[in-house]
Amino acid sequence: MRFSSTTARRFVARAAVPVAVLLAAGTVWQASYAAFSADTRNSGNSWSSGTITMTDDDAGSARFTVTNLVPGQTDTQCIKVTSTGTNYGPVKMYTLNALNTTGLMEHLKMTVKQGTGGSFASCTGFVATDTLVNGVMLSTMASTYTAFATGVGNWTTTSSPESRVFQITYLFDATGMTQEQLDALQGTHTGIDLEWEIQNA
Repeated sequence: MRFSSTTARRFVARAAVPVAVLLAAGTVWQASYAAFSADTRNSGNSWSSGTITMTDDDAGSARFTVTNLVPGQTDTQCIKVTSTGTNYGPVKMYTLNALNTTGLMEHLKMTVKQGTGGSFASCTGFVATDTLVNGVMLSTMASTYTAFATGVGNWTTTSSPESRVFQITYLFDATGMTQEQLDALQGTHTGIDLEWEIQNA
């Protein structure tokens, strides 16, 4: 039986469609199971924070506990401050908890030196390397050196443990005061905390 050329062309065209689909499916199957692959990994990442710690050798005692203070009286004491930990940074001294800032505090002249040698028990062996406060009234310290940002000091730790000794001198300065002004200070009192703080640079 003979078919016209038109019919044959249609048959061939129709037959070609499923063949083409089968070939395409075979190509996808081949690609799914014959791809190249490579990877790399950076394993075991972890983070832990460092430490910074400040201690002193006061054993919980105030550096100055002065009673019966009189004009012109002076005294010098030391305290050893130590930085420990795994991180380093600048250390500043400032004041906290000022008590009765007018009156007696306005006549206590303070000098603070930084150095080596000596301890809370005794300033024997102290050698000054820097003067941080030189003849400043305690009231001025209480209003000026009030936080790390406004504190004094040029010590930046570079190892652990690392220590500095601070020599503190007060003077009840009555310069220029009248007898009436001096008498007004009888029976008064004042107080303050000295703080040393380190911050990681």
